[in-house]
Amino acid sequence: MMRILFYFGHPAQYLFARATIKRLLKKPGFEVQILIKTKDVLEDLLKADQLSYINILPQERGSSKLQIGLSLIKRNFKILPKIIKNRPDLMISTDASIAQLGNMLHINCISITEDDYEVVKTLGDLTYPFTKHILCPEVCDVGKWKNKKVGYSGYMKLGYLHPNVFTPEESVKEKYKLAGKYVIIRLAKLTAHHDFGIKGINKTLLGQLLKMIEESGSQPYISAEGDLHKDLEVYKLNIAPQDMHHILAFSSLLICDSQSMSVEAAMLGVPSIRYSDFAGRISVLEELEHKYELTYGFRVGDEKSIINKISEVLSLENMTELYQEKRRKMLSEKIDVTSFLEWFISDYPKSAEMIKTKPDYQNRFIC
Repeated sequence: MMRILFYFGHPAQYLFARATIKRLLKKPGFEVQILIKTKDVLEDLLKADQLSYINILPQERGSSKLQIGLSLIKRNFKILPKIIKNRPDLMISTDASIAQLGNMLHINCISITEDDYEVVKTLGDLTYPFTKHILCPEVCDVGKWKNKKVGYSGYMKLGYLHPNVFTPEESVKEKYKLAGKYVIIRLAKLTAHHDFGIKGINKTLLGQLLKMIEESGSQPYISAEGDLHKDLEVYKLNIAPQDMHHILAFSSLLICDSQSMSVEAAMLGVPSIRYSDFAGRISVLEELEHKYELTYGFRVGDEKSIINKISEVLSLENMTELYQEKRRKMLSEKIDVTSFLEWFISDYPKSAEMIKTKPDYQNRFIC
């Protein structure tokens, strides 16, 4: 029996492994335990999937550096007894707690990430010295821990948005009566450990964007992690969390200050325009922008450029066809991440050495 512990601290981390977990649960000889903390819609997604889990931190943490530090200490104390009780053979997470506890208890830990070390430096310093392997897209830079890197030819978001595991259902769009063309504006809280000092879409720019979209003949909808001002409630996208990717797939355009959702849009062939100080700093998004032209990033302060790009994209007559072709090119060069991850975990640790010594082996997972 191979016992595997997953810990998730963000919805995107769970979504990355969701299809793989479901496959592992059906395979003889595998036992899966899931731990989470409260973050955005993470628990809602697990409930919708009817998977067993334990929420070790039901109260969502604050956003200050002190509160983030205290949360790490709390997680260590909450997770440790559960590891000792179940004694997993392998632990998988993005979190520093899992890496630190795995190192202390001599349990192999795989740290998953899609961010470059320089973007998540604090998390990297707390995690990478203790983890066994860092599993990430080939394009990611993990700093001085290259010897621990296991790079794969894909993106984390393909773990749940590759056409082999996800098919957009138009009935979901119809359920919410979303007729005609619509544009999604995604507003992130920007309170993660790597978000300090990062700015995104402000109220003035948001007003300009709403006006532009309406004048183009499209309906704008706002999806926000935080609360919306009462004046904006008319634009709020009220949908179940598990339906978000179906709604995104049928949208004309995504405008956001969220890096994660920009990648999701690219996986679906939906153009995205992001306004953030992270623009130009994240390797995955740089590849999607400059190699596949599926997303466009603009630094805060460059409002003229973002408005011009939105106008340009909205005026394209064959927008859907154009970006779906860009998506097909990207998919032809990337692996089915879920099939790869199922194999990687099932054959671990031999699989890690296989990819490090024979990286072309993963080409068998390109569809």
